[in-house]
Amino acid sequence: MTTIPLLQASSAPHKILVTQESPWARWILTLLALSFLSLFLLLPLVAVFFEALKKGWDVYIAAITEPDALAAIQLTLTAAAIAIPLNLAFGIAAAWAIAKFEFRGKSILISLIDLPFSVSPVVAGLIYVLIFGLQGWMGPWLREHDISIIFAVPGIVLATIFVTVPFIARELIPLMQAQGTEEEEAAIILGANGWQTLWYITLPNIKWGLLYGTILCNARAMGEFGAVSVVSGHIRGLTNTLSLHVEILYNEYNSAAAFAVASLLALLALITLALKTFIESRVAQKTSR
Repeated sequence: MTTIPLLQASSAPHKILVTQESPWARWILTLLALSFLSLFLLLPLVAVFFEALKKGWDVYIAAITEPDALAAIQLTLTAAAIAIPLNLAFGIAAAWAIAKFEFRGKSILISLIDLPFSVSPVVAGLIYVLIFGLQGWMGPWLREHDISIIFAVPGIVLATIFVTVPFIARELIPLMQAQGTEEEEAAIILGANGWQTLWYITLPNIKWGLLYGTILCNARAMGEFGAVSVVSGHIRGLTNTLSLHVEILYNEYNSAAAFAVASLLALLALITLALKTFIESRVAQKTSR
């Protein structure tokens, strides 16, 4: 490490030390970072696709098109298709309320939004079992009306919604706070109602943040394991999502099929990363103008 002295005006002569890393230090730090990423991210990703395709395309296609795998894919897409629009509506409403208004209980709402980050997904699943299970608080009433939530699709959807609640709201809150309320106030003064203000002013200003949060929400919804594992019952072909189907195949020592199905989730991660990079570049271009 070297220091470069900078002299200020002669009326108050003293030195300011500016640090600058030497080239070898930068090379070492870069090498360490790349080694870490290669060992813990790139190598496992390559291993997933290598193991998935090791026995050929025929085995790979058969693994992802067999009935149980197709049922798992359909259930995963169904849970995500229900959870994402609900979280989208909640995220916009919660972010708008928190960023644009002051009200009693605001800090409580923010804490509730962050709750899924601090609670284990397994604990969340157990909470749903406690409430909606046959021996739970609402179990007798649900059994009397022939309604199944736990070990059925509704329980999987509820668990997915719980673990994905923070992503959209947490992406939008700081963005809306940074933008302030001037444009909305101007629109209202000019005669716009609440819906017009939201549609023509607020949403266009947050479109990239909204898309970014939705992509992260979708990735988490499709890859969730812990909470869904507790409430699903692991009924093959009925309540198994993609992640649960991978676990079952691996426990049955069917590694080729397990890695084949896991490669679908890995491909989703790569697509999510590509979309995330694209959105970040568009946001950087917009802010640099």
